[in-house]
Amino acid sequence: MTGAYAGLQVFAAPARPRSELWRFAAGLILAFVAYLALNQLFFAAVYQIAGNRSAALYDALLDGSTPLAMLLLLASFLCMTLSVAVVVRLLHRRSLRSLIGPSNLVWTDFRAVTILLVALSVVIALLPPPTMGEDFVPNLPPGRWLLLLPLSLLAVFVQASAEEIVFRGYVLQQLAARFRSPLIWMIAPSVLFALGHYLPDAAGENALLIALWAGVFGVLMADLTARSGSLGPAIAVHFCNNVSAILIVSLPDDLSGLALYLAPFGLDDTGMVAAWLPVDFLLMIVFWLAARVAIRR
Repeated sequence: MTGAYAGLQVFAAPARPRSELWRFAAGLILAFVAYLALNQLFFAAVYQIAGNRSAALYDALLDGSTPLAMLLLLASFLCMTLSVAVVVRLLHRRSLRSLIGPSNLVWTDFRAVTILLVALSVVIALLPPPTMGEDFVPNLPPGRWLLLLPLSLLAVFVQASAEEIVFRGYVLQQLAARFRSPLIWMIAPSVLFALGHYLPDAAGENALLIALWAGVFGVLMADLTARSGSLGPAIAVHFCNNVSAILIVSLPDDLSGLALYLAPFGLDDTGMVAAWLPVDFLLMIVFWLAARVAIRR
């Protein structure tokens, strides 16, 4: 493959020796089962340690309403990473490391994209904020938020990198090893990613719009991965996006435990969520374009 996606050749190379579709289909099933099992074990251990506080912890984990609950929810994404590590070792005879790309490329592009996105975020923060009807609501006290910040950043990185390793690592690599068309290796992982973010019980009437947002995000991250030849840019964009949505301003009824501020509306306010999504789409496109500039590919 030549042109803008020439990097995909190197990125998908580890998947080619064992790229049979039956192997890939079995891998998806095994990864899903392994993830459920590991996740169950993780939270069983958490509740065992919590003892008589497990009921309160369970309630907090349902919506991530406390710092501890959020840290545990984000840390549980290690189960996702471990599940795909089992799959690639057993079915494809390769390492988890092969899903990420060449080390020097991963780090170089991750660093370049992160630095540019942080600078861009500072500029955006200095601009007049888009109206949301009311002001942001303070959540965590600034001192406590800063104290938790190193651990919070690590937890968000675990979560963001796990999703990239699965969707833009395993799924994209295995499909790109078999098919040349971006309509397959770019769209299929993004559809799976969107399905994973379709939550009608939580998002109500906006569930389809949020899933669409996730699908478009997946396509843009696949584009960055194919241009870079590594997961570096996609992990950087995903990480910076989730830092903003989880640690800076979160919705009050969804994963708010580590946020400095809360939005003045929740997921149940379908009108405000629908009105805010176009702004979120625009920010996503801006982050993607900035990442393209950072890697210059």
